Amino acid sequence: MLEEVERWLARRSWSAADRPLDLLLSAKRAAKPAPTVSVVLPALNEEETVGGIVSVIRRELMEAAPLVDELLVVDSGSTDRTAETAAAAGARVVHRDAILPRIPALPGKGEVLWRSLLATSGDIVCFVDADLRDFSADFVSGIVGPLLTDPDVQFVKAMYDRPLGETRGQGGRVTELVARPLLNLHWPQLAGFVQPLGGEYAARRSLLERLPFPVGYGVELGLLVDALHTVGLDALAQVDVGERKHRHQDGQALGRMAAAIYRTAQLRLSRGHLVRPSLTQFERGESGFTPRTYAVDTEERPPMREIGEYAARHAA
Repeated sequence: MLEEVERWLARRSWSAADRPLDLLLSAKRAAKPAPTVSVVLPALNEEETVGGIVSVIRRELMEAAPLVDELLVVDSGSTDRTAETAAAAGARVVHRDAILPRIPALPGKGEVLWRSLLATSGDIVCFVDADLRDFSADFVSGIVGPLLTDPDVQFVKAMYDRPLGETRGQGGRVTELVARPLLNLHWPQLAGFVQPLGGEYAARRSLLERLPFPVGYGVELGLLVDALHTVGLDALAQVDVGERKHRHQDGQALGRMAAAIYRTAQLRLSRGHLVRPSLTQFERGESGFTPRTYAVDTEERPPMREIGEYAARHAA
């Protein structure tokens, strides 16, 4: 298995610099028909950062170079000015609940990503988290690049350094403590992914519409594992885009993320023999430690092509 991972790393790991923007534009123009690219930012209370990300994508990848055809921010119920800031910067903004309203929305990032397939039309869909600081257009062009230049590639993850404060490479705590051990033990073919839980990845719509979406924090691991089983390792790739700076979660939030990710893996390992889990954590109050119990994300949305509205839209 190690040899297979090493071969995959040699064939399917690149740097964003390997595919300059002019090469990508030429590849896009040369394809018949030219593939369209949608960028989706799921956002919840990200007014401080979402505008900067939208501005960079619009200025560098839509106006200066027509790589991106559609830029959508899906607001999942922000109480700040996320929606107004994103719209002012040049994105189309849609509220999560306005997409497929006949199905009541569930909380969670995966829910937003799943619904975004119905609100976009690109042949290639690129997801970017809305809390990134010092954002570079390489995060988009880098991961879209292999999909424009290699017809065998179906799914591309970004890889990067994730600093924690001033310490380089220590930001991926849930990745190192939960996701990487799970993948190495149960899906060793995926052991070569540097950032398996990273929120920046791109895929062909024809693949995404076939995959179930965990509604919460497990969505990245679920999509990666299901893509492996659907199209095989050689259709998956990763691209180095440098460094990712973003807002870090506190320890208890990371615990809830870890539980959801473990549950997502558990579902894929032994469906049908599970109990509905919860996670109890502790907070110190005036009279000592107080327990707080949270439900672990367990819901998954079906492949989008099974949804009538989606099928009707694409048939039309």
